[in-house]
Amino acid sequence: MGTCNQIWSTAKTLATGAVIGLTISDRYLTIVTTRGDSMHPTFTASSSFFQGDVLFAERGCLDKYKFSRGDVVIFKCPSDHKEDFVKRLIALPGEWIQLPVSSEIIKIPEGHCWVEGDNAARSWDSRSFGPIPLGLIKGRVTHIIWPPSKMGRVERKWPQGRVLPF
Repeated sequence: MGTCNQIWSTAKTLATGAVIGLTISDRYLTIVTTRGDSMHPTFTASSSFFQGDVLFAERGCLDKYKFSRGDVVIFKCPSDHKEDFVKRLIALPGEWIQLPVSSEIIKIPEGHCWVEGDNAARSWDSRSFGPIPLGLIKGRVTHIIWPPSKMGRVERKWPQGRVLPF
């Protein structure tokens, strides 16, 4: 009888912890691992959880879409909503951007943004699928939390001279 009570108590504690964890993850923060080389050298990807970079992303920015140029964001792939991407935000709604390796200049539509990977040669991003809706963004990456040698804040940067002051 005592063993059953102990198992039941442990199960309730684990279930409560899981519900609290899911609520926090869904509303306030998330942890993601990097896959692919699109953000190299900022992030290192690997097929093993503890060999690639593990990132901390906050979701408070989703309230009223509080983003800045240079933020690294997690978003749903525009063509496959089951897949998440991690890219750098280059241009915000209403801004004009010069496309890389081109003289073409486009205006980012309201409610959209332009994202690119730091490793242009290995990135599938807005250069391929155009501006993405802000509604696809799931959070802003703020810190690398693994490996210990790279722990720290993610630097906010963007290519200078590409966003034009029209």
